[in-house]
Amino acid sequence: MAQAVQAPTASAGSKSKTKAKKRYLKAKKERRKKRKALPGEPKAPKKRQEDESATEESGSSGSEAEEGLEDGEQEVAAVPVLAKAKEDGGERPKKRRKLDTPPPRPSSTPEDNIEVDESEEPAVQPRPRSPTPPVALPAFPQPRRPEAPSKNVLALQGLDKALIEAEIVNPATTLPLDVAKDVQDERTGLSGKMRRRLQDLGITELFAVQTAVVPLLLSSPGSRSLYRPYDPPEDLCVSAPTGSGKTLAYVLPIVEVLSSRVVTRLRALVVLPTRDLVLQVRETFEAVARGRGLNIGTATGQHSFAHEQSQLVAERTADLQGGSSKVDILICTPGRLMDHLHGTPNFSLQHLRYLVIDEADRLLAQSFQDWLAQVLAATRPPRPSEESSATSSDVSLSSFQTARPHPDALAPAFLHLLRDVPHVQTDIDEHKESSCQKLLFSATLTRDPAKISALGLRQPKYIVVQSRKTTDGASKDEGMLDFVMEKFTMPATLTEHMLVCDAAIKPLMFFYLLHSRNITNALVFTKSAESTARLVRLLEFFEAALQKSQRGDQGKVIVARAYSSDLSPSERKTILEQFRNQEIHILVCSDLISRGIDISHVSHVVSYDVPVDFRKYVHRVGRTARAGRAGDAWTLVEEQEARYFKTMMKETDHLGKVNRLKVPEEDAEPYKPAYETALGRLKEFYARG
Repeated sequence: MAQAVQAPTASAGSKSKTKAKKRYLKAKKERRKKRKALPGEPKAPKKRQEDESATEESGSSGSEAEEGLEDGEQEVAAVPVLAKAKEDGGERPKKRRKLDTPPPRPSSTPEDNIEVDESEEPAVQPRPRSPTPPVALPAFPQPRRPEAPSKNVLALQGLDKALIEAEIVNPATTLPLDVAKDVQDERTGLSGKMRRRLQDLGITELFAVQTAVVPLLLSSPGSRSLYRPYDPPEDLCVSAPTGSGKTLAYVLPIVEVLSSRVVTRLRALVVLPTRDLVLQVRETFEAVARGRGLNIGTATGQHSFAHEQSQLVAERTADLQGGSSKVDILICTPGRLMDHLHGTPNFSLQHLRYLVIDEADRLLAQSFQDWLAQVLAATRPPRPSEESSATSSDVSLSSFQTARPHPDALAPAFLHLLRDVPHVQTDIDEHKESSCQKLLFSATLTRDPAKISALGLRQPKYIVVQSRKTTDGASKDEGMLDFVMEKFTMPATLTEHMLVCDAAIKPLMFFYLLHSRNITNALVFTKSAESTARLVRLLEFFEAALQKSQRGDQGKVIVARAYSSDLSPSERKTILEQFRNQEIHILVCSDLISRGIDISHVSHVVSYDVPVDFRKYVHRVGRTARAGRAGDAWTLVEEQEARYFKTMMKETDHLGKVNRLKVPEEDAEPYKPAYETALGRLKEFYARG
């Protein structure tokens, strides 16, 4: 009977325990729902999960204990049952465990079918997740310095398109002159009379620069017209080596075109940098234009201003708008030209047909009262303004009858300025321009875009006389790059030498060259007029001492003279004549004579002082090896100047063409006693002075 009573009690206890578990599972399910509502919460570490599960188990057991206290009757009934089971030797009922099976999700499993063990580890509540970091920016390469453009690209930047498209002429090009026919030559445009005159002067063929320039100025349509107001001529820029015949290239076309003139007007203006060059160009004009009836004048300041005015202008009393002139061709320096342009009455440039700027790079580098802008303004006609021009309604018949214009000769482009004759402007008037054609010549023609734009060139054409490269890949563009990058062409018959020595013995090396290499008919260039005078004095003392020491061997005495700006024009002219007649063997000069002077028998050029730039070097060595003749150029380089000189030559790809000359000290020993004696006398001379 007692067993029957105990059985329902035990069942009732187990039933109440099941209800407690259900309440626990319900709370657990609510906790899981809350955890699902927090999406970004991270998972807790494993150790922390174990601690939390242990806490939950202890909590669950405590809740079960509280439930047992509330149902006192059930707990009392359960204790005897357990005690009875121990006494009978029975075993405690085992609990069902699910070790391998994961706990079912509360959302997919019904509450009634869930069986949970007390030792089951509850899920650990994860931590809230941190905000999702932003997406990373795309990776870019590290910044680096851009590559610099090549020298060729930089050289072509800012240049005129016409300069890039220049015509390249081979220096070896020649054109024989046919004197058998009296008719005009179709190849060159020269008349039979001109060809015969050239033959009388000993000229049987045209050089490279002449073959390109002369036909262009004589054979093009309208080239022989004196006035071209509606079809102005194109300007021309020529770069050719020294001694290539640039002067004759513009003398021939000017004489040919102006020979057809009837009235004497100033139609050709040649501007040169030095007086000596003016006299030389005048000699060329007079030789070529002999028998043509052309009047040639010069203005250099060598004579008085009044004398030059009387030689240039025919009428100075009356005010003539068209000007008055006694000369057809004027050769002048820019400074004297400005004096006549502002101070000589009736001196006008409106009839100008040719404006020649020889040695253009040097003239453009010199201001001379802004001579270029004023000369160009004097050749251009001013546009008729609305105030001065009358309309057809303002002009009456009486105004034409009363106006009596006096004889005046204006150029066609300047006719609207004629006094007492009203200018009627209509809708069909054509714009008239100046007929002046600008011709620029130089061995080192400027590439400066600013200077070229200051010339106001009209559709310019460039001609470059330059040797072509012999490499297979050479092209016209490479030849043009050499011209733009100032890699100038030297005469083919020129041989260049370089002698590096100590500054203390440079005069001795110079004297050694004169005697060992038999250098005569030479031009010696120094850096200043003072250096010129000192070197000539030292050479005179050296020659006297050398002749005294060599009494038994009387050699030829070298005669040297100085040629510099310190001398008067008459003295310079006399010295040049003596040098041409070979009465003077050595002419020591500054860079004054390095521009354009043509002395046929010069066979040697010595640069006693290194030139400051490659342009000066080109003009110095260009005084020899002219017109196909052979010549030698010698440069004395001090040891401290050797690096600068070699760098200058290397930048222009010219170092390989200069031969290095080495002179042992023992070779110059025979000249040392005379040199030391000359130094002592020079010191005494300047001490007395």
